Amino acid sequence: MAILIEHTAGKWPFWLSPRQCIVLPISEKHVDYAVEVQKKLIAAGFYADVDLSDKQLKKKIPLAQTAQYNYILVVGKEESEAGTVNVRTRDNIVHGTQTVESLIVEFQKLAAEFK
Repeated sequence: MAILIEHTAGKWPFWLSPRQCIVLPISEKHVDYAVEVQKKLIAAGFYADVDLSDKQLKKKIPLAQTAQYNYILVVGKEESEAGTVNVRTRDNIVHGTQTVESLIVEFQKLAAEFK
């Protein structure tokens, strides 16, 4: 285990990570949708957290990156109306908007391929 931790510098591969993704609502208005997304991800068998703090989004994202979440899912008005999430990785690569269902398929693929 120590070799894996040292080799990955704490950046666990998705399939093994205890912090696979976090959902960040832009404001309190979007907390319900963020929790809904979390429940869908948990139901699909993935680890998902929601940041319910009152911090601004520009603080939430760096904190999630520091905590080594593999995926950071941002939700706001547009995402809640469309049933989507804005996806970025811990390396601050923005992947754009995806439906929750397509994200679950992507997560299943990553887990199956041990990535």
